[in-house]
Amino acid sequence: MPTYVRTDKCDGCKGQDKAACMYICPHDLMKLDKDGSETGHPMKAWNQEPEQCWECYSCVKICPQNAIECRHYADVVPLGGSVQPLRGTDSIMWTIRFRNGNIKRFKFPIRTTPEGSIKPYEGKPKAEMSDIEKHDTLFTKATHKCDMSQFVSS
Repeated sequence: MPTYVRTDKCDGCKGQDKAACMYICPHDLMKLDKDGSETGHPMKAWNQEPEQCWECYSCVKICPQNAIECRHYADVVPLGGSVQPLRGTDSIMWTIRFRNGNIKRFKFPIRTTPEGSIKPYEGKPKAEMSDIEKHDTLFTKATHKCDMSQFVSS
């Protein structure tokens, strides 16, 4: 289900050029209505195409004001329930509120390495672009023969 912004909580990331949710959204759905001409709420973020939302929760997790929520599926969170993440500096806390009022919290560590510091190809051999045309490089050969008679009825 798509995300939505609670305008009573959103502060537009304090008037910066780009709100955190705009920065993180992988589908570029979040937008900042600077003058209020699009939504009637100046300096508030909003999901400009909710039906295109991937439900990745990136904007929900990054929002410093906890102003973004996600409409949840009925089979995951029954009517009246909610799920809300709260990101800290070293962990993320998921708060699940069930419709009977019970609350459960789950805390998980988050990645704490600086952005761009991971070197995924370190220690790996350099790719040889000349091998790209070689069929054997991309695909492995079958190591056994299959008896097709077992699949064909007579």
